[in-house]
Amino acid sequence: MQSEKRLSGKNVAIIVANGFQETHMTEVQKALTQQGAASAIISNEVGVVNGWHEDSWGHNFFVDSGLNKVLPSQYDALLIPGGERSLQSLGMNAHAKRIVKGMVDSGKPVGVLGRGAILLIAAECIVGRTVTGNEVVEEVVSQAGAIWKGDEAIVVDGALYSSAGGEALEAFSDTFVEAIAMGAVEESEAA
Repeated sequence: MQSEKRLSGKNVAIIVANGFQETHMTEVQKALTQQGAASAIISNEVGVVNGWHEDSWGHNFFVDSGLNKVLPSQYDALLIPGGERSLQSLGMNAHAKRIVKGMVDSGKPVGVLGRGAILLIAAECIVGRTVTGNEVVEEVVSQAGAIWKGDEAIVVDGALYSSAGGEALEAFSDTFVEAIAMGAVEESEAA
């Protein structure tokens, strides 16, 4: 039994808009909380944001901060849950793109689930990166200049952690917790 939680004092931003894949957020958030991290839901939605669960709308979650008020320096890591509606909305938001790019460029851990890699495309930080996720986005991600590894449950590229989620969600959560515990990674000149 651990006497000290591994992520005490760490702050993790979870970037979502209406229609995000609810289990991607809640399962990873649970693992983060169990290890002592504070998580904040950041969104372009005001007040509450509505998740997507299986084939219908899910629960509402309180938004901790609007995207226009967030700086990447406020957080130790970023989680990008999947969810087509959410990612389309975020991909059109200048603040969302600024935050994602800032986190990726800083070398802080960034977790990308499901279709989340399309937000990396919008933020112009996917070229040359190795990622995985929902196979629905494989072609567009590859055309954007990324290396797709669809046969792997979790792909690690520097401080970028990607997964399709689903059965790999628990293993992804454990890997992401470990990444946050280690902290920022120095990105190579090629990244």
